[in-house]
Amino acid sequence: MLDALAEEDIEILADTAGTDPAVLFGAAYRMFSGAVLGYLRARGVDDPEAVTQDVFLAFFPKVGELTGGLQGAKSLLFSIAHARMVDYYRRLERRPDFTPYDPLQDGRSTASAEDHALGHDGGAAALLEGLADDHREVLALRVVADLSIDQVAGIMGKSPGAIKQLQRRALQNLKDQTLRRNQAQT
Repeated sequence: MLDALAEEDIEILADTAGTDPAVLFGAAYRMFSGAVLGYLRARGVDDPEAVTQDVFLAFFPKVGELTGGLQGAKSLLFSIAHARMVDYYRRLERRPDFTPYDPLQDGRSTASAEDHALGHDGGAAALLEGLADDHREVLALRVVADLSIDQVAGIMGKSPGAIKQLQRRALQNLKDQTLRRNQAQT
């Protein structure tokens, strides 16, 4: 993602980021807000835009003491985003259960016309739902958030080797699911 900045932007950032936290915060927001939003959306947070704002609000006071430039900012941002996602699911577990869906009470005989016309069959989200929590998490952090193996290991509290293994198994499970889905459709 650092390649997305023009060379002159990187020079300005290198000159001022160490002395001006506002410059580093602005650059981090421009570069990583979309990825943080995508990560939270991929992890199923109900209001990912609001949580993204919360992540950057939590990040702002820490900018002055941050080391590592934009890579350090990226790692810190996704650590905060991961913590907010975990908090979201903990709050969700404490909510009272709502009335479950009862298909016998549903008078519709076919799927919605919109879903049928647009071809919505769950897509990537449905494939990810079939994975274990650790597999979904490692794919969201590695693919959506574009974090390194070491950064993901730090966020998830596992060794880099364990992260590599989780990623390999998650991708294999996705491949197997896709093959089963394709065989069922033919």
